Amino acid sequence: MAETATLGPDRSSRRPLATMLGRMRGPCDTCRMRIFVWIISALLATAATAQDLRVATYDPGLTRKGPGLLLRDIRRSDPQVLAAARVIAAAAPDVIVLTGLDWDGDGQALAAFAGVLEQAGHAMPHHFSRRPNSGMPTGLDLDGDGRAGGADDAQGFGQFSGQNGMAILSRLPLGVVIDHSAVLWRDLPGNLMPPLPPEAAEVQRLSSTAHWDVPVLTDAGRLHLLAWSATPPVFDGPEDRNGRRNHDEAAFWLHHLPPAPFVLAGNPNLDLADGEGRPQAMAALLEHAQDPQPKGAFQPEQAGANAGHRGDPALDTGAFDPAGPGNLRVDYLLPAKGLRITGSGVIWPAPGDPLAAAVEAASDHRLVWVDIDLGSLEAGQGDR
Repeated sequence: MAETATLGPDRSSRRPLATMLGRMRGPCDTCRMRIFVWIISALLATAATAQDLRVATYDPGLTRKGPGLLLRDIRRSDPQVLAAARVIAAAAPDVIVLTGLDWDGDGQALAAFAGVLEQAGHAMPHHFSRRPNSGMPTGLDLDGDGRAGGADDAQGFGQFSGQNGMAILSRLPLGVVIDHSAVLWRDLPGNLMPPLPPEAAEVQRLSSTAHWDVPVLTDAGRLHLLAWSATPPVFDGPEDRNGRRNHDEAAFWLHHLPPAPFVLAGNPNLDLADGEGRPQAMAALLEHAQDPQPKGAFQPEQAGANAGHRGDPALDTGAFDPAGPGNLRVDYLLPAKGLRITGSGVIWPAPGDPLAAAVEAASDHRLVWVDIDLGSLEAGQGDR
């Protein structure tokens, strides 16, 4: 299947009207007028596409085992880095939430990757990133192994501060970001936090990575990206600490939905139909948002763990271990109910597609995109 069929309408720029009119060479005024009418008709036909805002979320796998290694690989034109950039460039989003990119204090890795993306044909000059909770030391022995300072003792799992962080890239300017990442788990109303030692409860943050409210500034008004990347609801014991935290990371947004157009975006790390986890909070969010159910163009053979899944495989966004858990839907874009969706999809091309090799080489996650009618965004600004 061609990439344009996978990704929706062609979003390439078109020549200005004056340029095209200046190049017309019809044999007579009537012919020139006919060409003029054709050009106007063509421009009007593409106007709806120009009025769409494409929002995407993607875990590009841009995380390494030590600080500075991602920047090194970007500068070396590492094939995996180039593959991730090609996937994003093919989707051509206006704004994208990246949920798997190492953070550094100077933002060098993010800026360098944005440069690679521009070389791939898709410039996104506006960036945002901030130190995530992943790898942030607590000074405590949170996992009870008798030692402090391990990856499981950080605010969110991480071998170093900033590992597997988040970032925003945008074609459009960004407003002032509200960073909720310092909220303590115990302070979430109705939280499911298991009993913790008092010294741990006093410092344990809710966000395993981050919770951001990022305003995207469009000509039609602001769109709030409510971005987060949650801990997987596995890798724990009968206390279900990670499962409880995963639930509460989604439940956080139930208390922080803005009175303005928004899109819940990122990696909640939860499949509503398959795999492990507590789906109640995500289900509650769908009372305030719509699920466009983006689908991929190709679904792998449903063998192994996939054969026992109940969900629609076209909705999957991650290609995980076939023995278990199999492919799952863990990456989401959930626009507010008042917004009009004009298209959506998951970048999962069939073998042989020109983009398939890059998708496989980049990450075990798949990019998800949604197109939003800017007219519906403008209409929703009156709620603010």
